[in-house]
Amino acid sequence: MTSLALHPDRLFPADPSTREVARRLYDSVKDLPIISPHSHVPPEWISDDIPFRDPTSLLITPDHYVTRLLHAHGVPLHELGVGAGELDEDASRAAFRHLCAHWGVYAGTPVRYWLESELVDIFGVTEVPTAQNADAVYDQVAEWIARDSSRPRALMESFDIEVLATTDDPCDDLAHHKALSEDPTFSRRMVPTFRPDRYLEPGRTDWNAHTDRLAEVSGIACDSWAGWVAAMENRREHFRAHGAVSTDHSHKDLRTDVLEVADAERIYAAARSGSITAHQAEALQRHMLTEMARMATDDGMTMTLHPAVARNHHGPTFERYGADVGADIPVDVEVTRALAPLLNRYGTSPNLRLVVFTMDETVFSRELGPLAGFYPSLYVGVPWWFLDAPDAIRRFRKAVTESAGFGKTSGFIDDTRAFCSIPARHDMSRRLDSVHLAELVVEHRLREEEAAEVVHALVADNPRKVFSL
Repeated sequence: MTSLALHPDRLFPADPSTREVARRLYDSVKDLPIISPHSHVPPEWISDDIPFRDPTSLLITPDHYVTRLLHAHGVPLHELGVGAGELDEDASRAAFRHLCAHWGVYAGTPVRYWLESELVDIFGVTEVPTAQNADAVYDQVAEWIARDSSRPRALMESFDIEVLATTDDPCDDLAHHKALSEDPTFSRRMVPTFRPDRYLEPGRTDWNAHTDRLAEVSGIACDSWAGWVAAMENRREHFRAHGAVSTDHSHKDLRTDVLEVADAERIYAAARSGSITAHQAEALQRHMLTEMARMATDDGMTMTLHPAVARNHHGPTFERYGADVGADIPVDVEVTRALAPLLNRYGTSPNLRLVVFTMDETVFSRELGPLAGFYPSLYVGVPWWFLDAPDAIRRFRKAVTESAGFGKTSGFIDDTRAFCSIPARHDMSRRLDSVHLAELVVEHRLREEEAAEVVHALVADNPRKVFSL
């Protein structure tokens, strides 16, 4: 069997002089605590300290990065546990065999980097996974899972996760967050994130049902536009009272057109009556998004935008398995004109922090960098999803830094449900930022002492500042 080991210089440049500087910069930040201000880890995992069940539900099923490539190579999603509920051991082992037998499909991908880091650093695996050793690797991971030290709360400590944000529905009672905040044995910090997309899209067939629920939970009638606004403000305050520091929005584009109040009331009434047109629904959604920015200037929660995704691209997959199973595909997005109405109103507000992410990397240097280089409120979100890969992260730093500098970027976002991949993802980011700064040092564009300060800021200071942590 081929041995599996992590080279200490992985992701570092081949040039010896640059590599030496990158090593020193990385060594200065590699052991800093992890700040994760945007993830999708279910809060009950932490509050109830729910033990992981088996290697497949830990490493494969919740990670659409893993499942989508297996699916692309002919493995049906249901054989990976997607949409299957709790797997018995035979099904779990069968899914794990698929991963090991298809290990080669991840060559050159960030998924391979994360999986190898997990297997070696966390589970102590020393052989490259294959079809022949799949059961042995499975047993080794299963043995690790059975330890008390492998439960979520213990991992928050051993992974040194200082802050972990979850992603939550506005109508959630946040009981899990409340329980943790009152638990003296929990020394880390878990915060909710306000994710109101379904309430901001009046063209959805289920929008009225969600709005009815919003009215019920807030105790504020949503039979008018003013009522909807008040109900949203109520739920935002509920989240803030439970530790929330940010809101998260993912629509198809970034348009933030503003309606007159009378027009908003009229179109809102049409939405509630079920007579809204597609054009009206789009106009109201864009106005609602701008209203979220207005609320952010009042309550201080950071507003993050995640556009440029064609959700559920394959209809039959969505119908069978639901959302978030790997069938979302990047699309292009326009930023400068789209955000102009919002930024003209709130872009210089001292109380607004707006973080704009994208999967369309063509806008990094053309639009996002220049916008962040002018507006005090606007920060560029680091590469996420399809762009959280080594070469894309390198391109991002080169594209954005020249117009926005380092201080107007968000800090790394792991954006994952795969809990054990969090350390590997953050480690990758720290290595790559160290390499970029090392290149500036050897080109005599930055002193090494200052580069060390910058890499520390990227890891520790920027996320704390941007997300008010």
